[in-house]
Amino acid sequence: MIRRWIAFSCCAVVGGAVGWWAGSREGLAWGLLLGAAGWQLMDSFYARRLLNWLRSEQSNETPILMAGAQPRLPGVWGEAADRVRRLLKNRHQQYSESQARLDEFLSALQASPNGVVLLDDAGRIEWCNQMAAQHFGFDARRDIQQHIANLVRDPAFNAYMATANFSQEVVIPGNFSTQARPVKLSVHVHCYGKGKKLLLSRDITALEQAEAMRRDFVANVSHEIRTPLTVVSGFIETLQTFPLKKPERDRYLCLMAQQSQRMQTLVDDLLTLSRLEGSPLPGAQEWSATKILFAQCEQEARALSGVIAPQGHQLVFEPGPACEIAGIQREICSALSNLVTNAVRYTPEAGLIRVSWALLADGRGEFRVRDSGPGIAPEHLPRLTERFYRVDRSRSRETGGTGLGLAIVKHVAQRHGAELRIESQVGQGSCFSIIFPAARVRQPVQAA
Repeated sequence: MIRRWIAFSCCAVVGGAVGWWAGSREGLAWGLLLGAAGWQLMDSFYARRLLNWLRSEQSNETPILMAGAQPRLPGVWGEAADRVRRLLKNRHQQYSESQARLDEFLSALQASPNGVVLLDDAGRIEWCNQMAAQHFGFDARRDIQQHIANLVRDPAFNAYMATANFSQEVVIPGNFSTQARPVKLSVHVHCYGKGKKLLLSRDITALEQAEAMRRDFVANVSHEIRTPLTVVSGFIETLQTFPLKKPERDRYLCLMAQQSQRMQTLVDDLLTLSRLEGSPLPGAQEWSATKILFAQCEQEARALSGVIAPQGHQLVFEPGPACEIAGIQREICSALSNLVTNAVRYTPEAGLIRVSWALLADGRGEFRVRDSGPGIAPEHLPRLTERFYRVDRSRSRETGGTGLGLAIVKHVAQRHGAELRIESQVGQGSCFSIIFPAARVRQPVQAA
């Protein structure tokens, strides 16, 4: 302020001196007046320059006196401009830092495996990540400011949003959900700010499937064990209550032994699956000859065929070239035997079952079991390796199957890096193949 008074005084003195020189006392008054007016015009010019600078988009730069000139505004206006410029620079820096933190936060939300949607107080979308766009079928740019109820039309979700009771989550179908491949989403809304909402979604399809499999597993195991237990307990009660003759008693004991063997087989298969799932992957140090594996499979197949089919089957075994397979022999033998015995169980009497081993051109080895059975409908093929899944439940129980054989085959194949292929047509039989990778197949070196 002192500088302003000094500048004003200087202008007035100069104007008064010029007026005194020009017109004595009367000129002095006019000179003082003109000097004060000149200072006022100059001060207004500087104020106008400062105002224009504040209104412009270049307010982060120092205002200049005139276009093309270098000096800044003089006096109090220059100091005010400097202070405003520093304040704006600090604000701009703080804004840039805040924007950078916001971008990092949004990037973290984009990387989230869950869907995130920000809703305003009216339920309109303010922002969503790509995962949420996939879950609900949003367009991350086009659907901004669209009402969530216009895009997600599931009745359960609309009722959930209408009641505004967000203490629990709601489960709705996902964007690409179909009857053949259902997709389930868990949606949970959290309130924040002034009426705003944070919507979180996660894909729980795998969890739902795992829970369904767990329920089916418990139900199937309970049923499979309860049936033979009922038979055995009934025979025991009969033996304890009635005096039976030796032929009847022997027949009952034979049936009890069969049911006990059925339970034992079921327990053994369950333990095999548990061991496969909990064991480390097999290495390539142990090698098993295919001829030995073939001999064991053939022995089991012929024995089973003589039990369940009085007329037997046409069993053809083609060992192919002598080879060795790397892996755990017990597991490989179990997988191959399950394929062969399944073919025996489901092929009618006198049917043809062909078991072969072949060395493919790329070095892989293929174990194939082809039968002339009734075949399998296409809708059953994707589920054949599920535990306890049966195409014909009554026939499987009649032949002594547990429903775990193909599940064991699948696990053994996966553990050895092999591929399980299933081909079948109704009325034309089935073909099951295990293709071992070239790294696990070799031909033995012939002795000189």
